[in-house]
Amino acid sequence: MNDNSPAADGIADEGSSSRPLEDNLKSRNTWMRLVFMLVYYLLISVASIVASVIVVLGFLAVLFTGERNRQLMQAGATVTGYIADILSYLTFNTDEKPFPFGKDLGEDD
Repeated sequence: MNDNSPAADGIADEGSSSRPLEDNLKSRNTWMRLVFMLVYYLLISVASIVASVIVVLGFLAVLFTGERNRQLMQAGATVTGYIADILSYLTFNTDEKPFPFGKDLGEDD
């Protein structure tokens, strides 16, 4: 993002107005970002539980068969990517919303 263009979700950069705090408090985009952040926080909690189940099942597969389960490995990679996408959004490293409100699940940047 260059210095002349506004953020994709409409959150103003520091110094872009004489009253940035007031502008941000009144901005619908700022409050919608909060709503999406809360939803993604819940989704990352669910994704963490799913990842934990995949870890346990993967270990059990290796324990009983001596081999890695390819489907579990693929599911683990998808969940890992999804968690990374959510964390990037929550930490303001990207303005692109992850699945289900933005890019498709498993889609690379």
